[in-house]
Amino acid sequence: MAVVEVKRMGDIALVTIDHPPVNALSQAVRSGLSDAAKALGADSAVKAVVIAGAGRCFSAGADITEFGGGPRKPSLYQVIHDIEALPKPVVAAMHGTSLGGGFEIALGCHYRIADSKAKMGLPEVKIGLIPGAGGTQRLPRAIGVSAALDMIVSGNPIDAEVARKAGLVDRIAKGDLVEDALAYARELANSGAKPRRLSEKPISMSGVAPDVFEKKRASLGRHPSGKVAPNACIDAVEAATKLAFMEGMKRELELFMACYASPEARSLWHVFFAERAAAVIPDIGREVKPRSVESVGVIGAGTMGQGIAMSFANAGFPVTIVETAQDALDRGLAKMRDTYESATARGRMSPDEAKARFARLTPSLSLDALKDKDLIIEAVFENMKIKKEVFGKLDALAKKGAILATNTSTLDVDEIALATARPGDVLGMHFFSPANIMRLLEVVRGAKSEKDVIATAMGLAKRVGKVAVLAGVCDGFIGNRMVAAYGAEAQALALEGATPSQVDKAITDWGLAMGPFAMSDLAGIDVGWRIRQERPLSNELKMRYAVNDKIAELGRFGQKTGRGFYLYAKGERTPKPDPEVEAMYAEEAKRQGITRREI
Repeated sequence: MAVVEVKRMGDIALVTIDHPPVNALSQAVRSGLSDAAKALGADSAVKAVVIAGAGRCFSAGADITEFGGGPRKPSLYQVIHDIEALPKPVVAAMHGTSLGGGFEIALGCHYRIADSKAKMGLPEVKIGLIPGAGGTQRLPRAIGVSAALDMIVSGNPIDAEVARKAGLVDRIAKGDLVEDALAYARELANSGAKPRRLSEKPISMSGVAPDVFEKKRASLGRHPSGKVAPNACIDAVEAATKLAFMEGMKRELELFMACYASPEARSLWHVFFAERAAAVIPDIGREVKPRSVESVGVIGAGTMGQGIAMSFANAGFPVTIVETAQDALDRGLAKMRDTYESATARGRMSPDEAKARFARLTPSLSLDALKDKDLIIEAVFENMKIKKEVFGKLDALAKKGAILATNTSTLDVDEIALATARPGDVLGMHFFSPANIMRLLEVVRGAKSEKDVIATAMGLAKRVGKVAVLAGVCDGFIGNRMVAAYGAEAQALALEGATPSQVDKAITDWGLAMGPFAMSDLAGIDVGWRIRQERPLSNELKMRYAVNDKIAELGRFGQKTGRGFYLYAKGERTPKPDPEVEAMYAEEAKRQGITRREI
């Protein structure tokens, strides 16, 4: 079956990309589009063209499996050039996602119509690249310099209505997208509308601040994609404002190739593939159907319970959150309300959206409120006896088929499961603190966890915006095993003479988003402290964590208390070095007989 199909509907041609699952722009797709453009350009009977995607989206962009190999003709740049050069109106019919090269194809079309739920954007920066087929040159011509900078540098998509208001999309489909697109194309053809090429449109600098590019560079801070690609994005858009279109395209290509060869890009590709590989479980194929989950219960309104509850509420799930005492429940609800209000104040969400998310949270003091829930997640104190008591009670009240998950970070999931008569319904879902922010979710497969339970948890992770990694039952699972070694070395460095900020800077300069001390403040210093209290440690580790534990004993738990390894202004997340903490390390080093040095 051809990956690009051309159908003639009278004097309108419909070109459909059909390359499941996401219509990636492989060499075969590019060739098919190029051939179609040439054939339709020469066909005088065709008065207008519609380009659409089959399946769930228009196109999610480049076929990243081709990265690392040599260039394969035709290039996407050439394909888009061929489409844009057609002497008759070309309409992009966009549904699902139109990302990267897929969005660049839409920009190369003369007109655009979108499904109301469509999303579009240029996410290349997230894998260490810049758009390489004209995106940095056409988008500023379509929506203006400032808006284009925001989209390209962030890599975040916009929805159809935002695109319509920006002038990027001409129409929102009211019925069937393809039918509406064909009607639009016929309307354009009958009215004598000419091709409207973005490459020929001048860029307006009216209302654009002269220092817009300098300010954007200064605002980058610690971009999650490093320094190379975000700065190259800005350079490319700036080139669009100063050079003719074809010269700007040459500059875009130069910057793209520099990014392509960078170690940052190679590292981000590794992450891209690793995240996708982590979602594949060899013995759980498509034949294993996940269970339906439409309602969620969370036990515990502490830091972890709050974050887990908000993660599901943010994704549209109704969540019942249970505590044993009214004051604890009230504190948890107040903290969640503060989180949403803070997000609104920072412009992260609208007041209406914050209100809607908070409204999905239902507080309760009774476990009976969870008896009809599809998924129940326990997030109580990290103590085996307490967790087994909770699961024993859940076994007696949860409905048949409900999934029972523990958020334990260190305890034996199999032992917890045996507190029930349904161990097949039990698994670990280890969120990282704060759970509403951290993307990683460890799905812990117990010895008796049913396959459909694991499949459900992996699918739910996507629905709540997490990256799921399957772990077995072992000490610390995966993440905490890594963090234990990492954190112990950070403590050793601080005792030997480095400051927390020096250690963190070395790590962020190396490319990670956050250093170990800042990460501990974000997650909550009390989390690791309480775990260490529950288990025996070697004398060496006790000595390494002496200052860490002393800080926790002082009630300095990090961002949530305004003091941890760093100081935090009220309502702020920016860490400020604390001389008091640095002095504590110096004093402890002296007590332990450690000769400090410059590191």
